[in-house]
Amino acid sequence: MPDSITPFWNLRLEAVKETLERNHFEVHITADRQAAAALVSDALLLQIAPQTLSWGGSKTFVQTGLYDRLKNQAGITVLDTLDPTLTNDEKLERRRQALLTDLFITGTNAITTSGHLINLDMIGNRIAALTFGPRNVVVLAGRNKVVADLEAAWERIKAYAAPVNSMRLGMKTPCAATGVCHDCTSPQRICNTWTITEKSFPKGRVRVVLINEDLGF
Repeated sequence: MPDSITPFWNLRLEAVKETLERNHFEVHITADRQAAAALVSDALLLQIAPQTLSWGGSKTFVQTGLYDRLKNQAGITVLDTLDPTLTNDEKLERRRQALLTDLFITGTNAITTSGHLINLDMIGNRIAALTFGPRNVVVLAGRNKVVADLEAAWERIKAYAAPVNSMRLGMKTPCAATGVCHDCTSPQRICNTWTITEKSFPKGRVRVVLINEDLGF
């Protein structure tokens, strides 16, 4: 039976690419996680030529293999915020330092068909980097992150991404126990700050890599 899913998403991603580009993002489409990793490490890294590099806690970033590929990148000062040997205080300080890097790599919770990035953070280091700080940002996004509009993005994040991430991180929140958002007041609540990135400023500062594969949460 011929594959109809891949060509369907090719068309969808091309349409999203056009809207993102109208919003001043630089956009690339890749066939899968391997192609995305090759694009970043073999092309974008050379184009940007960063002296300093860091990233957010993106599951997509890890799934592409880029974390393992870049954490010991020669010739670049790497601030590894995912290093399991760090204490919580050390991780927090490294996340602060990461906001002044030449390149920051992250994921996104949702991308609307109108070309906006929607994100919800616990600490805020990821959305802070998207907004201001690092000279360049690369956003890795699987096709499953594409949604129709802001309302669909909100629903996707609160009903799925946030509970799943709470479970993944071992948080003691109601949604981690039930799989349903309770709009809780838990000290470990991960839903604290929303951002809508409508446009990249300056133009091209944020590069979005759309991946024709389901990745991340």
